[in-house]
Amino acid sequence: MRTSYRLPGLAVTDHVFTVPLDHADPGGASIEVFARELADPGRPGERLPWLLYLQGGPGGKSPRPLNTGGWLDRALRTHRVLLLDQRGTGRSTPVTARAAAALGPARLADHLALHRADAIVADAELIRRQLCGDEPWETLGQSYGGFVTLSYLSFAPQGLRACYITGGLPGLDATADDVYAATYPRVRERFDAHCTRHPGDRVLLRRLADLLDRRPVHLPDGDRLTVRRLRTLGLMLGMGDGSARLHWLLDEALGPDDEPTATFLNQVMQLTGFTDNPLFAVLQESIYGQGGTATGWAAHRALAAHPEFAEHADPLLLTGEMIYPWMFREIAGLRPFAEAADVLAARTDWPELYDPARLAANRVPVAAAVYHDDMYVDAGLSLRTARAVGGLRAWVTNEWEHDGVTAGGGRVLARLMDLASGRA
Repeated sequence: MRTSYRLPGLAVTDHVFTVPLDHADPGGASIEVFARELADPGRPGERLPWLLYLQGGPGGKSPRPLNTGGWLDRALRTHRVLLLDQRGTGRSTPVTARAAAALGPARLADHLALHRADAIVADAELIRRQLCGDEPWETLGQSYGGFVTLSYLSFAPQGLRACYITGGLPGLDATADDVYAATYPRVRERFDAHCTRHPGDRVLLRRLADLLDRRPVHLPDGDRLTVRRLRTLGLMLGMGDGSARLHWLLDEALGPDDEPTATFLNQVMQLTGFTDNPLFAVLQESIYGQGGTATGWAAHRALAAHPEFAEHADPLLLTGEMIYPWMFREIAGLRPFAEAADVLAARTDWPELYDPARLAANRVPVAAAVYHDDMYVDAGLSLRTARAVGGLRAWVTNEWEHDGVTAGGGRVLARLMDLASGRA
């Protein structure tokens, strides 16, 4: 099914594809996958190469085109762009709290396990063949989209002409334990840098924590705002404007009566509630599951090695891209996933996500931006992967944070296209 229309500066076609829920059982249940095609309205009939955009996450839908500009403007000069809502997100048979509540824990866990990178790649290949026939396309993978790209290069490289990766080179054999051992120190560094920039915020966070310990404070949806939920606001700090956004959020946290303001509570609910993207929390550790090892709530277990992150330590530290078991009991949008999340954390029969031998022999041009100070994706693991993938050229930079592809006004994508083509 397809619907075409115009937006300012864009020719748009919405596509809905039917794909197997389980690609190993093509005759079984099916789901829908949505993708939005964008083209320069002045070149609607031209046969341009395709660029598939793979969103970060996991669990993030593709961006909605509010206007042209940035990386999209650069891409549309030479390409037709496909914004894919990865399975379970956006308009692609979304996995919502309501849908989760209708399934039992075991069935839900099995369903969720079919939403990892290998399945996304299989969806993309079905879609490519419908849109392009045998013609390969190019991909732009942001963050987790880069993880998906490495799976794509492992299992279906014949579908790829070139790949661009921004802040998303995973450790090919890194476990969830490896990831979080590296994550905690980076989050501490980023939070300390924030407090150096805004020294009053450390004092304000302590005042808020003491208040939350003294008596219950509830968010607009009824959830209790606890100290540990307050600390998850540190997730913001990995983006280019994250420190500023956190500061201005805290700037209005307490009113003249020294009570949390309605504005602050509403924003905290939205920022920490996972209403729009529960898969981000549910699959955050499962995206590292392979090799017969359970992820086992790795971020929670890693806390033992980092006592400075204890909930009542002083000074109080914020956390980052860590998902904890308590979230699935205390956050309304995640409660329907609680038992299934425990099942996923104990699972050991994950299929492999990468083929190291095939990646070493890769001939598809790949250009990757590795952000030296990336809070979410460890640069050390990324560079080890860069050395292990044939045909990959890495650009290491500290000019941008994790959102460089959007914040860079098209310069990041332009640089990667030049790298992949040999022009730079």
